[in-house]
Order: sequence, then C-alpha cells, then structure tokens
Amino acid sequence: MRGRTPLTGLKTEIEQSVPFASAEEEALLNLVRTADRLSRAVQRIIRPWGVTATQYNVLRILRGAGPEGVTCSEIGDRMVTADPDITRLLRRLKALKLIRQQHDRHDRRVVRTRISEAGLQLLDEMDPEVKRAPGELLGHMRTEEIAELTRLLEVARERCTGAPPDHASDDPGS
Repeated sequence: MRGRTPLTGLKTEIEQSVPFASAEEEALLNLVRTADRLSRAVQRIIRPWGVTATQYNVLRILRGAGPEGVTCSEIGDRMVTADPDITRLLRRLKALKLIRQQHDRHDRRVVRTRISEAGLQLLDEMDPEVKRAPGELLGHMRTEEIAELTRLLEVARERCTGAPPDHASDDPGS
C-alpha cells in the first residue's frame, strides 16, 4: 500500500477498552475524528495569513459571487461548515478590511457583502499554498480510494438534510 503506516483503528487510537455499540457508531466517530484532524491541518496551513478556515471560506464565497456580492443568508447557505453567527464573522472580516458591505439599492433592509481588493489580494497570496493542501493531506490514497471516499461521504450526508437538531444530547461525541 505505497509505504503506508499500519492502521491502528479508532478504538486503539482513542484507547477505548469496550467495543463500540454498533458499526454505525464506530463509522460516525471515525468520520468526526477524521474531519477534526483534517480541519486542524487546514487551519495550520491558513494560520500564517491571520484568518481562520471559516473566514477563508467566506472570502472564497465572496470572490466567487463576483461584484454583485451576496447576502448574509446566502453566505451561510454556501459555507462548507456552518457558523451560527455569520454577522459577527462578517464584522471581523470588515474590521480587517477584507470585505465591503452595502445596502441593496432596491431594498434598503438587505445588506450585500462583497470582497474588497485587500481580500482578493490575500486570497491570491494564499491560493498556491491552500491548493497544495488536499494533495498533502490525502495524496497517500489511491485515485480509486478518493473516488470511493467521496461517494460514501455523499451517501452518508443523504439523511442529514435540514437544520441540525438543537439538542446537545444528540451530539455523537457527548
């Protein structure tokens, strides 16, 4: 397997002495742990530029939205990971002068957010390093494994539509 280190399994990794309650629990906890590890690795790559992975995600959304910009709710809908306080997130980006906000010409209640020139310059600077991250983090996997992983993750998300539950007890990690 192309020089891979032997797999230890989640149970060994987290030093769990009792079996998982089900194969589904083990798979879910593996997914959560892997997502956390990958997220931390991406954050380490982004940290030198002084923004968080969530802020970076918003800047990319705004770059893709073009000069017309998007509303706060549209940003929330497009984010890779949900953020409960988009308004505060945008306020921080505005303080860093990475975005501009303006009331809509047709409806003054609507605020449209656009990426600033400074935000575009920051993304241009970050892009080469960030674009290398997927290969660095997942490049040890074969092309077929990546395709299968992607397919399985999409299948796993099928039952996750809609808003997340408000109950803390529903958290698989608690």
